[in-house]
Amino acid sequence: MKNPFSSLFRSRPTAPSLPESVNPTLSESLLVEDAPDKFKSDLQMLEEDEGEALVQEEAAREIRDAAKLSLKRLHVLQQGRCPQCGAALDQHTFYSICDACGWCSYSMPRRSGGVRVHTMHTGEVLEGDRCFVVKDGVVLVTRGDVVYARLPARAVEWIEYSWQDGELDERRKLINERLTLSCGWCGKETSSEKDGFHLVQAAFGATQERYVFCSDECYEAFRQMYPSRVHRNCYERSCEDCDLCIKRYSDESEGLRTLAKDLIVLKK
Repeated sequence: MKNPFSSLFRSRPTAPSLPESVNPTLSESLLVEDAPDKFKSDLQMLEEDEGEALVQEEAAREIRDAAKLSLKRLHVLQQGRCPQCGAALDQHTFYSICDACGWCSYSMPRRSGGVRVHTMHTGEVLEGDRCFVVKDGVVLVTRGDVVYARLPARAVEWIEYSWQDGELDERRKLINERLTLSCGWCGKETSSEKDGFHLVQAAFGATQERYVFCSDECYEAFRQMYPSRVHRNCYERSCEDCDLCIKRYSDESEGLRTLAKDLIVLKK
């Protein structure tokens, strides 16, 4: 019998890292070739004084600190909480929004013409692959590998994301193909397309958990062995009408929805 509290999702293979021989040194990088003479002079002075190693050590320290913050953020997201204020998130397949502080994360179209930026007063529309709102509200519109336009905040009226027909369905299909679902009772691999498939959200303590089952028999056996501990009808009651536990998922009425935190496995 499989432990009900074990993870239902298999970790994805991590991308292989480049060997050290492939990583360019600071003096060989493309940035140095395009840098102004002042930067080259500073680099030469550091190399003469053997200061490059110190700079690399400081850079590595900053990278480690940033990695710690990123890992902390992933832990918070896995619990369905906002990484900025800690409040519960409204999470769906392609977006997560915090009603408390306004933090949000969402997917954008990846095909050409995926974003249209409407300018103020002139009514001109700039189309690009993506756009980024950076510091001070400045909007960068990109096409391919280049920044096509840079707009100050006062020049932007609104941003439109143009999803092409079928792109959302394709991305949902891709996400589901990358998922491996194991039955919460027998441990066998299952699919949401099979007969008898169940997606269940129940709280055995203070936190909501998600389980899938390959058949009615496995579902009923699990329920009899592990009754929910928040309230008696936790299996049947809609999560939207309940506030007795810490929610990690929205209501399951729309079917199987893949959340980013289900695809993340953190190394211990």
